[in-house]
Amino acid sequence: MPDRLTRADVERIAALAHLDLTPEEVDLFTPQLADILEYAERLQGVDVSGADESWHPGGADCPRRPDSVRPSLARDQTLANAPDGVADRTSETGGFFRVPRVLG
Repeated sequence: MPDRLTRADVERIAALAHLDLTPEEVDLFTPQLADILEYAERLQGVDVSGADESWHPGGADCPRRPDSVRPSLARDQTLANAPDGVADRTSETGGFFRVPRVLG
């Protein structure tokens, strides 16, 4: 990793996540988060070109649950308890969940 994570980086990340960190927590989390990001970057360099994408720890003999199509909740049921939930797709907010804005 070219540059280590700084206190300012952690404070910015905390602000984006709406976390109110104390100065002591920023001091604690800065090297921890930097180590995590450095490890993730090292993993990006691992050659997996020869790995089977369907490999899993259970091995080939491990039974897998088959996929099955099942009915889901109806749109009006799903949106019944959602804030400003409107099942009508023709309205501006219809058919969607309203969530608080997170990024700038």
